Formats: sequence, structure tokens, C-alpha cells
Amino acid sequence: MLPRELKAASAKPLILSILARGEGYGYQILQDIGELSGGAWSWSEAMLYPVLHRLKSEGLVQSRWSAESGRRRKYYRLTDKGREALQIERSHWLNVHGALEQLWKQLDTGTGEVAVTKSATGG
Repeated sequence: MLPRELKAASAKPLILSILARGEGYGYQILQDIGELSGGAWSWSEAMLYPVLHRLKSEGLVQSRWSAESGRRRKYYRLTDKGREALQIERSHWLNVHGALEQLWKQLDTGTGEVAVTKSATGG
């Protein structure tokens, strides 16, 4: 189970990434989160919709109502600003991942020393 803090921190890049694949509606996004995480992440509507509303107010996503298949749904899609934000988020998360990976490799070798490089620190 992913700690609540990590869910909150990863919400923006996760939803932007899902919407980068194409337009989607709330329930579909929730299903994608569960599927992409192999069932490890379980989100509720109460977690998803505040994030979608925040992304919309930041101009990163747009929404539209549609009654496809006779069911009225609100569809979300990325804006150009959202695509730019996704690239920035991706860069930040890759830097964090790289720094942690490097640290853990050093710990696994038993040296206890951490060799910090520019790429791992983002510098």
C-alpha cells in the first residue's frame, strides 16, 4: 500500500500522464490508476476529483460534458500548458528516482558512502 503522502505527491504527474494518452472521464481514470499500478494503488472519487478540479483551475486540463452511449459524463483532456507541466513533472520525478537509485546502490554495495553526481542532484 502506497503511503498517503506519496499518493498526494504523485497525483499531478500521474493524472497528467494518464490524460497524455488521451481524453478520459473520472471512472476511467480511476480504473487506469488501478491497472497501471498492478492494483497497488486504490483511489476513490473523493481523491480524484479535487485533483482534476485543481488541474483545471491551473489551466492544465480542460473538461467537456458528453452523453455518449446515453450516459452523461465529464471528459478531461490535457491542454498545451498541461503537456508542458507534464514534462516538468517527469523531469522532477526522474531526478528524485535517479538520486534514490544511486543512494540505494551505494548502500547495497556496503560502502555506506554516497557518490553524488550532477545528474542525480539535478545540478
